[in-house]
Amino acid sequence: MGSNAEEIYHAIIGCFFAAWRYAVVMWLLGTFIFLLVWFQAHNLFTKVIPTRFNRQRREVCFMPDGATEPLFVPWESLSAWVVQAQGATQYGVIRQYGMGMGFEHEGELVRVEFQCGSVQLAISNWEAVRGYMEYELNDLSTLQDPLGLQEPGDPPHEGLHTFRNARTGLHRRLREKEVGRIYAFFWYVYHVMTLWTLPNRLVEWEIKRIAKVGRRALPPAMQAWSEPLPPEQWAKPSSELLRLSAKVKALCKRYPRTPITEIFAEVYRNDSRT
Repeated sequence: MGSNAEEIYHAIIGCFFAAWRYAVVMWLLGTFIFLLVWFQAHNLFTKVIPTRFNRQRREVCFMPDGATEPLFVPWESLSAWVVQAQGATQYGVIRQYGMGMGFEHEGELVRVEFQCGSVQLAISNWEAVRGYMEYELNDLSTLQDPLGLQEPGDPPHEGLHTFRNARTGLHRRLREKEVGRIYAFFWYVYHVMTLWTLPNRLVEWEIKRIAKVGRRALPPAMQAWSEPLPPEQWAKPSSELLRLSAKVKALCKRYPRTPITEIFAEVYRNDSRT
């Protein structure tokens, strides 16, 4: 019995010394690739002007690659879509999801697309934009902070304040007996396993670095377009949009558990029949 254990021990030691060089090389290679992608993503802030939404004007501003002047499009003429791709590889079935939006300009489709983790997340991204443009969401906390982790005066991004607020909220819920001690115990276990406040500190460090890198300057036309307007000059939604939105809200209230995509499809089906 002792000889078998000794043989196993020596076999494990032998595997370790045979593989550690390859493991170190792979770790260094993976770290290099990660840092390369990370630096490239940060450099995009100095090269790319993101799509901007102006709900006072009810317009969207695109800055296509290679363009010298921005393109402004009415909000209600914008198209949005969700894509789903599926393929088989030697490792199994791979699914990819994405969300895009755009409009036709001089015979070409000007669009913005990005990957999402699921169809539901892609739809949620569009719903966040749509809710903002339709004056249904008027503050960041409604959109970004459904768990109430932002206190007045906190910066809008996640960070150490987010962790502290979550811990304070946990202790409050524990005192008020909303949760039990077992829940609190596993809350601490989870955050210990995720390196306590290290993820929050990394987020704050990255935000400071992005601010140090800077962003690409907006063209004068976009700067003027982004200036706020007096309330009497705010654009109004069309009568058709108001009519369809009222039907959507009525169906949502009547069938609260129905997915929003099915609600929209039902409204359009009924509207096409009339």
